[in-house]
Amino acid sequence: MLRIISLNLNGIRSAWQKGFFPWAMAQNADILCLQELKAQPSDLSSEMKYPLGYQTYYHHGQRKGYSGVGIWCRHSPQRVTHLLDCPEFDDEGRYLRVDFDRLTVISLYQPSGSSSPERQASKFRFINYFYAHLAELAASGRDTIICGDWNIAHQEIDLKNWRGNRKNSGFLPEERAWISRVLNEAGWIDAYRELHPTATDESYTWWSNRGQAWAKNVGWRIDYHLVTAGLAGRAKRASVYKAERFSDHAPVTIDYDWPPN
Repeated sequence: MLRIISLNLNGIRSAWQKGFFPWAMAQNADILCLQELKAQPSDLSSEMKYPLGYQTYYHHGQRKGYSGVGIWCRHSPQRVTHLLDCPEFDDEGRYLRVDFDRLTVISLYQPSGSSSPERQASKFRFINYFYAHLAELAASGRDTIICGDWNIAHQEIDLKNWRGNRKNSGFLPEERAWISRVLNEAGWIDAYRELHPTATDESYTWWSNRGQAWAKNVGWRIDYHLVTAGLAGRAKRASVYKAERFSDHAPVTIDYDWPPN
């Protein structure tokens, strides 16, 4: 069994202070995909660089205190890359890929468009550019898992106040249609939804820091594991951990029946 955890840390140093590290060490995960490091290499402690039992790989954003992704692996990958060949997004540290013999795992942090029209325009540029990469990955024949903060709630069941958010970034019709296209045309599968097709409140992975959203569970499901067709049916257990709070996001853990026989 292969256990993969995905979590937007909203700052690795902040999450560390809130108990993320001991929790992570107790999960017996094979791979952890981390997003929004908000740190440069010099900001990382030795524990963050060399957690016991893991090989660590990070792609830091050039702007200090912004973005960045990481992957921790039990076993060393054969190949590591952080480039999408698009400087606008490569400079922001939004993508990190590790390749094993038959498996590719990617940590992804898609842009948010909520802060300004300019950032929404950047988000649209990213998803338009990234779609071609997704289609190429799906057609490659490799078993691939993309874990991360996609910053889009796909369906009405994926957020509490869907009616009031139809004109807001993260639930715009164009964004939702893009996710539908990724799933229906590009060949990707939402592993959590395969196991929990009707889950609502328990599926949320992000809560605003305003208006007591966490206390009232007014959340959004925007953190996904998307997998290629060869992994269809191999996700066996999926959960969102909420007993502790390390970030404004919650960890999403999925166990896969891997390697195949």
